[in-house]
Amino acid sequence: MYLTRILRSNQQSLAHLIDHYAKYPPTGLTMKRIVEFAREGDAKQSYLFLRNELPVRLASMMKEMGHLPPRLLEMPSVKMVNGWYGTSLQDLHLFKDSLPTNEIVKKFTEALQNIRKRHSTVIETLAQGYMEFSDQGSVKEYEESQIQYFLNRFYLSRISIRLLIYQHTMCFGDEVPVHPSHLGFVDPNCLVEDIIKDAFENAQFLCEGYYLTAPSLELRKINAVNPQEPIAIAYVPSHLYHIMFELFKNSMRATVEHSESKKGNGPIPPVVVDVVKAKEDLTIRISDRGGGIPRSKADKIFRYMYSTAPRPVSLVDSQHSGPTPLAGFGYGLPISRLYARYFNGDLEIHSIDGHGTDAYIYLQAVEDQASEWLPICNRAAYEYYVSRKYQSDWTKKK
Repeated sequence: MYLTRILRSNQQSLAHLIDHYAKYPPTGLTMKRIVEFAREGDAKQSYLFLRNELPVRLASMMKEMGHLPPRLLEMPSVKMVNGWYGTSLQDLHLFKDSLPTNEIVKKFTEALQNIRKRHSTVIETLAQGYMEFSDQGSVKEYEESQIQYFLNRFYLSRISIRLLIYQHTMCFGDEVPVHPSHLGFVDPNCLVEDIIKDAFENAQFLCEGYYLTAPSLELRKINAVNPQEPIAIAYVPSHLYHIMFELFKNSMRATVEHSESKKGNGPIPPVVVDVVKAKEDLTIRISDRGGGIPRSKADKIFRYMYSTAPRPVSLVDSQHSGPTPLAGFGYGLPISRLYARYFNGDLEIHSIDGHGTDAYIYLQAVEDQASEWLPICNRAAYEYYVSRKYQSDWTKKK
C-alpha cells in the first residue's frame, strides 16, 4: 500500500510538471543566433536558457503523446520511450531554481550528457512500438493519421533537443567538435560539395558491396552569389550528410535494379546532382534514372513504416547484440525531410514513372532566415488529434 501511494504520488508529480511546462511555447532560434552564441556566449548563459527551454520541448511532446490511441500507449516500447522522457524532464526540473555556479553548471552538463545517452535509441524503440501496435490488430485510418502527425512533430522536436544539448556540451563542456572549425555541432562555413561527395562515396561503397556495381556521380555547381567561391552555408554537417546519404542510397538502388531489369549491356546511368546557391536559397537536386515511382506509391514515401525493404523482425536482431539498421522501418525519407525542414528548408520528391526521380533539397542560405521550425503544443494540435476520429469527407482512393 505504501509503495502504491509513492508510485501514485510520483505519477501525479510528473503529470503536474508536464502540464506546467507544456503550456509554454518553445523559443525557436535562428542559425545566426546559434553561431553568435557559440562564439560569444558562456556556459552560465547556456545553462540559464536550457534549464527552461529543454523541459518545455520535452513536456510538449509528452503531452501530445497522451492524445495517441490508448492501445498504442500500452505497447512496451512506447511505455519505455515515455519513461525516458519523464525521467529526463524530472532530471532537468531539479535545476529549476539553482543559481549558475560553476559546480551547478558542471552537474547540469553531466545531466545533459546522460539525457542524450538515454534517448540514443528513441527512433528505433518508437518504431518497435508501432510494430507491436500493428501486430496486435488492424490500425484504423484515423489512428494512422494521428500517429503520422505525432511522429513528425515528435522526431522534429527530438532533432532540436539533440542539437541544443550538443551545442552546450561541445561549446562549454569537455566534448570536442568533430572539426576544429566547427562551433559545437554547427559548421559556420559548411562546404556543401564536400558533404555531397562524402555521402555519395559511402552510399556507393554500400551499393557495390550489395550489387557489385554502382552508378557514378555527375556533380554540377552554380554559385549565383559569388561565382568564383565554393558553395558554403552555416549548417549542421551531420544533418546534411544524413539527407544526402539517404537519398543517394535510394537513387543507387533504384538505378541499379532498373538497369538490370532492362537486361541491356549499356553502362549504368550516373546520378546527377545540381547544387545552386542564390541570395536566399541553396537548392540541391538529385536526379536518377531508376525507373521512377508510380503515383500510387508516391503518396506513401514520406509515411513512417512504409518501406520497400524487408521489414525487420524486431528492434534487436537475434544474431547481434546491437540495434538493427533503420532499413525496413521506413524512416529514412520522413526523417530526412524533417532534417531539411528543421531550419526552414524542405525536401520534395518528384518522379516520372518508368523513367526516374528528382529529389529537391531546399536550405536557407541566409543565417537569420534559417530559423528553427518547432511544434507547439496548443489547442490547434489537440483539435487535430480529436478531429481525426471523424469520418473522411472525401471518397477513398483505390
